[in-house]
Amino acid sequence: MKVHFIAIGGSAMHNLAIALKIKGFDVTGSDDEIFDPAKSRLAKYGILPDDIGWHPEKITPDLDAIILGMHAREDNPELLKAKELGIKIFSYPEYLYEQSKDKTRVVVGGSHGKTTITSMIIHVLQHCGIDCDYMVGAQLEGFEVMVRLSDTAKVMVIEGDEYLTSPIDRRPKFHVYQPTVGIISGIAWDHINVFPTFENYVEQFEIFAKMIPQDGQLIYCQEDEELRKLGAKITNTTCKPYGVHPYTIRDGITYLTHDGQETPLLIFGKHNLMNLNAARLACNAIGVTDGQFYEAIATFKGASKRLELVANSADCAVYKDFAHSPSKLKATINAVREQYPDRKLVACMELHTFSSLTEEFLRQYAHAMDEADTAIVYYSPAAVAHKKLPPIHPEAIFNAFQRRDLLIYNESEKMKNDLLSMDWRGSVLLLMSSGNFDGINLNQFGEKIISLQA
Repeated sequence: MKVHFIAIGGSAMHNLAIALKIKGFDVTGSDDEIFDPAKSRLAKYGILPDDIGWHPEKITPDLDAIILGMHAREDNPELLKAKELGIKIFSYPEYLYEQSKDKTRVVVGGSHGKTTITSMIIHVLQHCGIDCDYMVGAQLEGFEVMVRLSDTAKVMVIEGDEYLTSPIDRRPKFHVYQPTVGIISGIAWDHINVFPTFENYVEQFEIFAKMIPQDGQLIYCQEDEELRKLGAKITNTTCKPYGVHPYTIRDGITYLTHDGQETPLLIFGKHNLMNLNAARLACNAIGVTDGQFYEAIATFKGASKRLELVANSADCAVYKDFAHSPSKLKATINAVREQYPDRKLVACMELHTFSSLTEEFLRQYAHAMDEADTAIVYYSPAAVAHKKLPPIHPEAIFNAFQRRDLLIYNESEKMKNDLLSMDWRGSVLLLMSSGNFDGINLNQFGEKIISLQA
């Protein structure tokens, strides 16, 4: 098979390209910008484009398929050439479905927790020796790529994003996958540039749930009010609601409690314990017993940037997390507060996504950071301009979060220097963003904070 990727540098796209290269496909690609880690990873597998930019001459009749990334535009010259030649064009969700249509597809949807739940399921299946294909949105320890496609696995586990499929396909990605077992972790309005009302956003999850076949399962979080309403409407398949798994915390370690036993975990936080319960039910649905699940989950270290411990000392810890939406922000802060009740908690978040940088949406953040002792919000005026949004003023952020002592920064270097000057003894720093605070290496920054306390 000869496959060409238009916009090969994307996070999901470059991983799919590598997965197909590993499978033995002839893979080429183009993009108008490619950054690390995609750049170096594509080079490692010999599929980094020689020249940046779009090259219609690469689109030839001998191609079996085009895979189109969301980064490309409808008037992309390579896309137009492919249409002219009549070459089959797939979005990456369509291609993943094409590769898994004869498998059991476990699709993990929801406004938050998707990556963690998907990662947990993959980890457990690997621990149990169950062959599976997968697509997950974060790098996992022990896995070379975020996508695996094989001819042998009977199961595929897919992180099901609700964002658009491609520039020429306005369906949410998770509708394309056609789940056999579907998980919905929660519903909290996001992507307002695509789903202008909350009702329209919720509707996408109802469509997803109703796609599950009669012999499949819908697994949903019963602690979410919208999902309780949705669960009551689903009559075409088996529904399995879940909540927080019973647990206890001793000496900074979280233990699952089950059947008179305790299982120590390497992760913590109520949202993680809800995610874990969703993963357990999904694993049950494909033949994993609870005993096998508990043994496997005890070794799960978490997904990249999901409450990931960056640096640690006897009296200071630095974590990074992908949290950026109001519900994620609140859940992550509360998890760290519960795990470290006697430490000062400094929570620092970046407004980075289209939704979070929209003044109308900002109101959703009211009281999201109340559990932190010190709350910091960072935003980049350049990022606002790049997304072609109206300028945001600090007072709008201050009013939205409804916290009188909120600290607001729009200069990365000043925020970094102020944080480095603080006394971090007996403290936890939580850095939350889907970006990197305009170029801060969060791992190096965490190590530096710890070293300054020595």
